[in-house]
Amino acid sequence: MAATSAVGTALSNPLVSSPPLRSQYVPPVSVRLGSWVGGRGAGLSKPPRILTAICSLDESKEDTPIELRYAAFPSVMDINQIREILPHRFPFLLVDRVIEYNPGVSAVAIKNVTINDNFFPGHFPERPIMPGVLMVEAMAQVGGIVMLQPEVGGSRENFFFAGIDKVRFRKPVIAGDTLVMRMNLIKLQRRFGIAKMEGKAYVGGEVVCEGEFLMAMGSE
Repeated sequence: MAATSAVGTALSNPLVSSPPLRSQYVPPVSVRLGSWVGGRGAGLSKPPRILTAICSLDESKEDTPIELRYAAFPSVMDINQIREILPHRFPFLLVDRVIEYNPGVSAVAIKNVTINDNFFPGHFPERPIMPGVLMVEAMAQVGGIVMLQPEVGGSRENFFFAGIDKVRFRKPVIAGDTLVMRMNLIKLQRRFGIAKMEGKAYVGGEVVCEGEFLMAMGSE
């Protein structure tokens, strides 16, 4: 009863602003900050306030056609620049664009997964899913973009898998998805040309694959 009367007092207080009028009223979410007794709160010098959370839609966004609402990924390196760095070619070049590059530290790139990818007819004819091993390969190629740059001592030669660990596949990647891959350099042994990296791949902001990679540079 005391709690009800306190909230009623707060709602009737002229210092508390009433919720704005809308075509659809959303009930406020109220939090009582202290009991109001004889003009003094429980340890408060001011009347309690009602914290109001109201969900609303951005009307300007509603008026914008859907094809104009979302910006494209930035392009730090296009496919031609990627081909100058990576030795891979069709059908095994699995990086379409680099959208962020921190020299000698990390790279973020995308792979546009389409039904025309040559692995879909066999994996699987009735349910096209990108093979997990190719997700790992695509992430390794993003790691190669970091490794084969001058900042890491790379000479744009070949690089090889030396090991993979803690790889997990969280969700299937299907035709129509955009695979966003981030690779971070954790440790580099310049003398031996070996690098340890960690990577995560996302679709729609959700992790679909992650793991740790050990790679080696070499000319043979």
